[in-house]
Amino acid sequence: MDLAVQKREDFGKKADALREAGFIPAELYGHGTENLHLSIPVKDFSKVFKEAGENTVVNVIVDGKKHPTLIYDVQYDPVLGNVIHADFYEVRMDEKIKTHVPVEFIGDSPAVKEKAGIVVRAIQEIEVEALPIDLPHVIEVDLGLLTDIGASFHVKDLKKLSGVEFLVEPETVIATVTAQMTVEEEAALAGPVDVTEVKVETEEEKATREALKTESGETTPTEKATSQ
Repeated sequence: MDLAVQKREDFGKKADALREAGFIPAELYGHGTENLHLSIPVKDFSKVFKEAGENTVVNVIVDGKKHPTLIYDVQYDPVLGNVIHADFYEVRMDEKIKTHVPVEFIGDSPAVKEKAGIVVRAIQEIEVEALPIDLPHVIEVDLGLLTDIGASFHVKDLKKLSGVEFLVEPETVIATVTAQMTVEEEAALAGPVDVTEVKVETEEEKATREALKTESGETTPTEKATSQ
């Protein structure tokens, strides 16, 4: 996957003008790599980032030279939500790297359809180690294998990927199916009501309240009932 970029000389406040012109300021760096200041067309970056994410090699082309990189960090405008800056980390294709790969849940659990279970997704990404070219875009978890209440999908249940090592304990739960709680269980979970916090109006307080209403010209409930 290639991404053509340009070097930039605009920094600080000048970067805002760059963004207004439809470009994203970016940095390219890495071990033994010269730090390069870049500008990238918004449309081009958005397309590549959507396809590659942060764990697929992107060849950043600067002055005709390809730099194999990973999109290392992306910053967003806190109000508008659009991308305002990106970092690219240059990698060596012959050296393994560690990164986190997102989990993609596929299929439907029979325990949900047939036994009214609830799927709990415990983790959303898994740390792996691999050569850049072997990095998977996503790691698939088939929920269709969860056929009963209490069934779980562990890291050890993942399909083996060539050249990829999972850096997570094999017994780590990725997803599990639990039963829906009954009304009684939900009540027990909520705990007993603390009646000491419930305020009860005494007869004296009631008399005082009705007296104040009488003085202000309001009709008390007793007077209203008598008048009817």
